[in-house]
Amino acid sequence: MYEGIAFFDLDGTLLDGKSQITPEISEAMSQLKQNNILPIIATGRNEREIQKIKQAANVSSCITMNGMLVKVEETIVEANEIDSNDCATMLDFARELKDELAFHSTNQLFISGVNDYVRKSYNFFHLDLPPVHPTAYHEYVTHMILVLSEGNDSIYREAFPKYTFYRNGPLCIDVVNKGISKGTGVQSIKNYLQLQEIPTFAFGDGINDLDLLDACDHKIAMGNALPEVMERADYITDKNTNGGIIKALKHYDLI
Repeated sequence: MYEGIAFFDLDGTLLDGKSQITPEISEAMSQLKQNNILPIIATGRNEREIQKIKQAANVSSCITMNGMLVKVEETIVEANEIDSNDCATMLDFARELKDELAFHSTNQLFISGVNDYVRKSYNFFHLDLPPVHPTAYHEYVTHMILVLSEGNDSIYREAFPKYTFYRNGPLCIDVVNKGISKGTGVQSIKNYLQLQEIPTFAFGDGINDLDLLDACDHKIAMGNALPEVMERADYITDKNTNGGIIKALKHYDLI
């Protein structure tokens, strides 16, 4: 039986500077499981984007798309959708602002078009450009939208108050249903596993990790985390590029 659950953000947290899982991190995840601590990925990415990461880390359960889809092993324990009409409305709105969108489904990812912001955004995360399919929301269930934009955050928030907009990089904003977060994903997993009493650990660095930290007993900020995340944390470890995860896991005697 598990004696704890550890939730890990990816970019700026579990991944290195090249968005990869290092051998040291892979070994640490294996040690966690040997010590009856369940490691779970908690990310804004979708399943398609993290398959290789999950394999490299040997982690099979995940909160993806900022809580919009939650899986334990291969079982989907929570799935939230974005209305297709809202996808169409937001796309029209984005194009008025010279922005583009990405539509995230469970295992599919499409972009509405390509411009400099789009290219720079995917390069920033060391990702290949997804295929262009501006009406993908008609064919696939959309669990999250990505606004590919350098700014305009407040404009989108005012225009679409039923959604939460997380700035997750210099050129992109994650869009999810209001009230859904990595934190709600934590509760879904605890409910599914019927493990309400065991300790939980959250590791993160960005704005979309605040709810993750709030949902867990032990809140760990990376040394490269935003000031807001550090303020919320119980413990600040080193940077993700300088062994921060390993140092934090040892600090809490998890490995």
